[in-house]
Amino acid sequence: MRLSTAGVAAALLLTVPASALLAQPDVLGKIRDEGLNRSKVQSYFSALTDDIGPRLTGSPAYKRAAEWARDQMVRDGFADAKLEPWEFGRGWVLDKLVVEMVEPRYMPLIGYAEAWSPSTKGEIVATPVITAGRSSAEVTTMKDELAGAIVMTAPDAAFIKEDRPQPSLSDRPVRIGQPPPVLPRGNAADIRTITEVIQAAGPAVTIRTSEGEHGTVFVLGSNRGERPPAVVLAGEHYNMIARMIRRGIPVKLRINVQSHFVTDDLNSYNVVANLAGADAQLKSEVVLIGAHLDSWHTGTGASDNADGVAVVLEAMRILKSLGASPKRTIRVGLWGGEEQGLLGSKAYVKGHLEGDANKSERDKLVTYLNLDPATGPIYGWYMQDSQPAKAIFDEWLAPLKDLGMRKNVMEGIGNTDHLSFRAVGVPGFNPIQEYHDYDVRMHHTNVDLYERVQEKDLKQNAIVIAWFAWQAANAADRLPRP
Repeated sequence: MRLSTAGVAAALLLTVPASALLAQPDVLGKIRDEGLNRSKVQSYFSALTDDIGPRLTGSPAYKRAAEWARDQMVRDGFADAKLEPWEFGRGWVLDKLVVEMVEPRYMPLIGYAEAWSPSTKGEIVATPVITAGRSSAEVTTMKDELAGAIVMTAPDAAFIKEDRPQPSLSDRPVRIGQPPPVLPRGNAADIRTITEVIQAAGPAVTIRTSEGEHGTVFVLGSNRGERPPAVVLAGEHYNMIARMIRRGIPVKLRINVQSHFVTDDLNSYNVVANLAGADAQLKSEVVLIGAHLDSWHTGTGASDNADGVAVVLEAMRILKSLGASPKRTIRVGLWGGEEQGLLGSKAYVKGHLEGDANKSERDKLVTYLNLDPATGPIYGWYMQDSQPAKAIFDEWLAPLKDLGMRKNVMEGIGNTDHLSFRAVGVPGFNPIQEYHDYDVRMHHTNVDLYERVQEKDLKQNAIVIAWFAWQAANAADRLPRP
């Protein structure tokens, strides 16, 4: 006997206490049907990864992505979708990059300019100078040698071999968050002095290695301060060049970095829209769902975080399609500057929720549900050490176990946008997802591309986010404050 999607949903609802599921009993079936059979999530994801590509905060591509998300929500029926500017600083665009070995043989190298790297003075062809393994005193004596040189600043690459543990499969606490760095760091004061000496010497370009294996290159960058042009090489290529130089083999590299800074608009932008609540007493209260829109600049930010953005847009579209309004307002927020320190969500909190002047709005924000990091199915939620919230989320999770949800865990996770809201007393939570290959292959890398993400997972994610947002918006009681 085959049951319809709505029939399966109804059967599952019978396994959950009636008091826990406070929305209309057919809503879950409608969410599932819309999310599985009329989904737009893959088209959203494709637009972000293939049409727009990498979305570095402050870049024209990021602005285009923000405008696209706003316009898409307007097309989906959210008339109040808008951009909210906040001050970020200069943007950056890479115009050209050449990284090659030209002696003793020709070989293209896998490498990427760091974000906000200035341009080199044209094409640089030279034998690299290695400062790794030297003391600050030794590097100081090399100052003349470093001027105008290609300088290799890092020790030989060691590689990240394991992803973070999966907490939804364990009955005991596991380490939460990305693996620790594998490269030796040394004495902080000594490293700072060496960095200052190298920068003062005026090298043509600096090179460091990545911790990624198999040609995976982790690339970041900073928009603060002035520094020499900087390139990150794949670890295997970095190690090969370092070995050859140490063995006395004549090596020459050709490097050309051409970039420009964007200074005509020093703002970045968050994107917000609302699905208005219908209850006369509760519609001023808000359930916020969100994800960060920005990415780094080498891959296309597929798993970090185009998938999250596509999912929350789809969750809002699903909720809009139900033909029934939630009691509370459901709001979506897409944040810029997450990769530079949660800057967009912090700007939103500062402008709307922080301080005595915003106490009323802060009190009306029931919860924030964030989507980032990782990819794959949503297995549960990190409950940030809140047993009362976990009891509620456990009941909301129960009818979704057939979609792959497993359990919520008491532990909290850091380094993403829900922390901005928790800092002002708003309950903020982030889901547990699949971490296989995330830390070793995807996170902030050149291979964080379209193929890392599966449509079936995006559909599951959107159903989960829509269901939890609907439950929070219709619950008789608000979630406990942290």
